[in-house]
Amino acid sequence: MVTVNNSIDPSPSPAAAPTVRTGRLPQPYEYPPRREFCEPDWRRLPGYRDVTEAEWESALWQRKNTVKSVAELQRAFGELIPEDLVESIARDQGETATMSLLIPPQMLNVMNERDLWNDPVRRYMLPAHRDRRSTWCSHPYAERDSLHEAEMWAVEGLTHRYPTKVLAELLSTCPQYCGHCTRMDLVGNDVPAVTKHRFEIPQKDRYARILGYLRKTPSVRDVVVSGGDIANVPIQVLEDFVSQLLDIENIRDIRLASKGLQGLPQHFLQDSVLAGLERLARKAWSRGVDIAIHTHVNHASQVTPLVARAVRKLLGLGFRDVRNQGVLLRGVNATQNDLLDLCFTLLDHGHIMPYYFYMCDMIPNAEHWRVAVWEAQELQHDIMGYLPGFATPRIVCDVPFVGKRWVHQVHDYDRERGISHWTKNYRTGIEVADAGALERTYAYYDPIDTLPPSGQEWWRQHSGQPVVS
Repeated sequence: MVTVNNSIDPSPSPAAAPTVRTGRLPQPYEYPPRREFCEPDWRRLPGYRDVTEAEWESALWQRKNTVKSVAELQRAFGELIPEDLVESIARDQGETATMSLLIPPQMLNVMNERDLWNDPVRRYMLPAHRDRRSTWCSHPYAERDSLHEAEMWAVEGLTHRYPTKVLAELLSTCPQYCGHCTRMDLVGNDVPAVTKHRFEIPQKDRYARILGYLRKTPSVRDVVVSGGDIANVPIQVLEDFVSQLLDIENIRDIRLASKGLQGLPQHFLQDSVLAGLERLARKAWSRGVDIAIHTHVNHASQVTPLVARAVRKLLGLGFRDVRNQGVLLRGVNATQNDLLDLCFTLLDHGHIMPYYFYMCDMIPNAEHWRVAVWEAQELQHDIMGYLPGFATPRIVCDVPFVGKRWVHQVHDYDRERGISHWTKNYRTGIEVADAGALERTYAYYDPIDTLPPSGQEWWRQHSGQPVVS
């Protein structure tokens, strides 16, 4: 017979002493970033050798000297820009670009003039024809207004896409034009590849209609004031519009959107601009409304002391937060190191909260920038645990007819053909009478060059193969 002793030893052996580890453990990503936080010396660029500090920090000087053509780009960089890159940018402007050239000296100055072909900021601000895919330059389902924002206008320029949130597009210009602009359908000058749409209602009347709609729509509590870019709205006009928003009882959150905070920080250091924004911040505080600034930074090199100075001014005025909404772009920031470097630089030096990273939208000629859903999912995984939880950005897919969805919210996903399906839990303004809007799924498409050979062949057979010669 076997006797089993179920009693517990009242005096177990002492636990082994914990191992004390010293020094840094090897990690896939090493903090802090190695990039020096400084304002690059603009005088190293031939076109700016004689520019004084006072001139450089002048918003008027930056705007007057904004590069608008390939010839002006050559004058800025001089012999530092390779001739084949100049030719490729010129060809792109003539054939495939969806945005015209418009880039302030401030943004040229953060590029690596020793390797402009591979510089990440150059890649998306000054796209070259050679950057584009020679096959599948555009996805077969790419669209000019890929998010169908204009279809959801409640009145011209006011997109009512979400139940409680709206987007107010005050104007159709920016201080600079990004090659991947999601609003390329409306924003900027005509280019050979795209004749832009235009607002038809005079600005004063448009603003009045936007405000009128919000006054009679109590379900809206959150307004993003954008464009274009609010940095191109005269401060007295911006102040008047936002002040009237603050008078609407149901508005509880206002977000002012400006990439200009990064690309033209000098604008936000002007006394008149700061005075107007301070009055808005005080009024928002008195009304119990949160007001914040949203900017758009895609690479750590773009966060400089001038940007940080402008941000600190805004926070000091009483803005609730300055947040970053970047875009995932291949060749720019779509790696663990690049994304974490950017987030830590935003936090540690720029005083900017990492907020969202959007997958690049399905606009024409953007396939070389876009990442697949699975790549975005891997990036979300790879940045977890490094940043504070409140400062870990969400990577989102902006699904046509749906809206922002975290990349892991996909309903089903055919990796071979790169087709993901998503669901929604609200109706947009164009689905008032659509009884099935909340039951169906909505498709999103990976870049075809990220698919296995069998998936690429399926697309060739089903949609043809667009080719850029």
